Amino acid sequence: MATDSHLRFALAVHSALGAGGGNTCFSPYSVASALTLAALAARGRTRDELVALLGDPGEQTVLLREAARLVEEAHSKEQPELALANTLWADDRLPLEDSFKAELAEWPGAAVASAPFEKDPEAARALINDDVERTTRGLIPQLLPPGSIDSDVAAVLVNALYLKAAWRLPFREANTSDVPFHAPSGTRDVPTMWLSESLGYAHTGGWQVVQLVAAGGLQAVVLLPDGDLAEAEPRLDAATLSGLLGKVRAKKVELSLPKVSLDATSKLAGVLRGLGVQTIFTDRADLTGLSPDPRLTVSEVLHQAVLRVDEEGFEGAAATALVMRLTSMMIDDPVAVTVDRPFLLLVRHAATGALYFVARVVEP
Repeated sequence: MATDSHLRFALAVHSALGAGGGNTCFSPYSVASALTLAALAARGRTRDELVALLGDPGEQTVLLREAARLVEEAHSKEQPELALANTLWADDRLPLEDSFKAELAEWPGAAVASAPFEKDPEAARALINDDVERTTRGLIPQLLPPGSIDSDVAAVLVNALYLKAAWRLPFREANTSDVPFHAPSGTRDVPTMWLSESLGYAHTGGWQVVQLVAAGGLQAVVLLPDGDLAEAEPRLDAATLSGLLGKVRAKKVELSLPKVSLDATSKLAGVLRGLGVQTIFTDRADLTGLSPDPRLTVSEVLHQAVLRVDEEGFEGAAATALVMRLTSMMIDDPVAVTVDRPFLLLVRHAATGALYFVARVVEP
């Protein structure tokens, strides 16, 4: 199933990104969008390696498109917002296949745009960064850092997203106070929100799960292990996570949750090589579904994710760039969930299970 493949992919990348411990944050949705588009353009072994990591590109395309639709809010004063861009920036010297442009056109926020990579790489970098900044409402002003674009670059495939939604049951700011949080670096006081409501809850398999419902058919899921996160997290595979989410039921919960503000940049080429996607980064890459030029190869995959969680709801932005160059209600006693130690946080699309964000919060 597409959702199972998506969960496996998300946890594989999350695990590789977080191998050193500490805070992590990335958008499985954004990275999967960029890589699925690459898979649709890839042929031979290049495609096979991407499919092994992502799952079937056709199924993933359907999942990602469906997850781009938020539930319309009839009576909400603050509407949820999801902005998406899937843009192929190409140098005029690179011929493009009409079939790929037609495939891309079916994606949300699709565009094919010209960028002067060969003649003025800095101008091309500025064009792309400005477009990502607009899509992400200013949260990601510089996806492509200085030096990331030179005259050998022929195309950059970019996914950018912005997501904002209010809680169905907001936290009261008056209830927020500084509370001790037990981080690996030591215990310190952090701003912590408090809510007593009927929420989605499960306690099974060594994890407490709390599901917070947001507008637009969105959810945030807190995963708090009974013991140490560093010991529990490696055992959290896709089947286990799916099982945890499937056991969530309504229960009165008294939730203490730290406010979250994360901003993480990642170079994913090394991560993806470690997960078996290797050929696309070599001169044996076959991206002839995008361009008939056989020299096209991916040099780097740049990603940035920003996630903020407060009393009102959450706001997040993410962007992924594939840089391509030419080379040779229960009535019972409430359960208290005190999130005072490292935890995982998911932001997901309820109908499809697509993960917009996966974060590990070790030092809030």
